[in-house]
This record gives sequence, C-alpha cells and structure tokens, in this order.
Amino acid sequence: MISVETRIHPTAIVSPHARIADDVTIGAFSLIEDDVEIGSGTHVMSHVVIANGARIGCDVRIHPGAVISTAPQDLKYKGEPTNAFVGDRTVVRECVTINRGTSYSKQARVGTDCLLMSYSHVAHDCVIGDHVILANSVQLGGHVEIGEWAIIGGLTGIHQFCRIGAHCMIAAAVMIVKDVAPFVLAGRNPLNVEGLNAVGLRRRGFDAVTIAAIDEFYDILLRSGFNVTTGLRHYESTHDTIIPEVQQCIEFIRSSKRGITL
Repeated sequence: MISVETRIHPTAIVSPHARIADDVTIGAFSLIEDDVEIGSGTHVMSHVVIANGARIGCDVRIHPGAVISTAPQDLKYKGEPTNAFVGDRTVVRECVTINRGTSYSKQARVGTDCLLMSYSHVAHDCVIGDHVILANSVQLGGHVEIGEWAIIGGLTGIHQFCRIGAHCMIAAAVMIVKDVAPFVLAGRNPLNVEGLNAVGLRRRGFDAVTIAAIDEFYDILLRSGFNVTTGLRHYESTHDTIIPEVQQCIEFIRSSKRGITL
C-alpha cells in the first residue's frame, strides 16, 4: 500500500536528493535518481525508472515500465550532464523510453498535454511540441522535431533530424526520411502527402477561410506541375497578402535540410 503520509510505496527507491513535490505519488519498485525534479500532482506508477537529468512537470501520468532520461543511444555522448523534459499533463504509457540530450542541445523535450502510447521511443535531442500524440511503437531517431498537435500513427519510424510540421496527421507503419510540412495528411510507402488535415484543423478552431487558403497553397505546390522552389515562387508572386498559416508553411519548407515529403 502507498503511504498516505508520503505517497511513496515502501519498495520504491527514491534518492533523498531528488526534488519531488509533496503530493507526487510513486508506485512499487520504481527508481528515482538524484538529479530529478517532479512537479505537483504527478503520478509515477510501478516499475518506472526516472534517471538523472529528468525534469517532469505537473499532473503527468507515467505508466508501468516507462524509462525516462537515461543516457542517449549515441556514441558521441561522453557522460556530460544533460536533461529530458516532460511537460505538464502529459501521459506516458507503458514501456515508453525517453532519452536525455547530448552535448548537441543538452536536452530532449516533450511538451504539455501530449500522449505517448506504449513502446514509443523519444531519442536524444528530440523536441516534441504541445498536444502531440505518438501512437504505439512510434520510434523517433535523434534530433527529430514534431510540431504541436501532430498525430503520428503506430509503428512509424522517423529518421534522425527529420521535422514534422504542426497539425500533421501521419498514417501508421510508415517510414519518414524527409520533413513533412505543416497541416497535411501523409501516408503510404514510400510516404507522400495525401491532402490537407482539414478535419483536424476544423476541430482545433481554424475557420473556413484559413483552411481554404492553406488548401490553395498546397494545391499550387503539389498539384500544379511545379517543383517545390518554383511552386513557392509562383504562389508568392500571385498573392499580395499571405496569411500567417501559409507563411508558416513557406518558412518551414524553405528551412528544410532533409527535403520535403510530397
């Protein structure tokens, strides 16, 4: 039974140096190392490992078997102190693994209100935005960036240094080796853009005018016979005013280093 006074199960191993809010619950056989911070209202269930460098927010739910902030699986890591952040109200399901950063950025970061389903892996130096869902067994290589509200289907693998734009929805069991621009639906093998994530955008409060403008942008870029560079130039030359959401897409595409999924 968890003690009413401490909320820490007697079989848990919790370092006296860890900084843990008074109302945190820690379940049976969990291990909390020295350099760990856990915010108010968080529930750490049984058989969880939270290693040095972990910074866990408030009201987080960490399910059995999860392992957070262990050393990067990267040969350039030499044991330097780095961090893994998990934002408020995020749910970490069974056997999820989150590695801390390397000297490259010194951190891996998972945003607020995310859902990381069972067996998903967040590698070193990854940055995951708020409200992101990783379905079961999604595997992120190092340095992956995922924008807010993106949904990644189960069994999907994402190559290191790839970026997934905000509000994307990615199909299950695909391999991502190039960046995926914001607001799109992408699927099949090899991966390609199937269309706009219009349903997701409506659910999140985007108005019809904004959705239509984003759709027109992708129609020109993907279905008018232009290559990416020419398509961007054509769109900009034919539109005196570009809404912020479309400008976000343009900047994302132009800043890509791995190329864009089409």
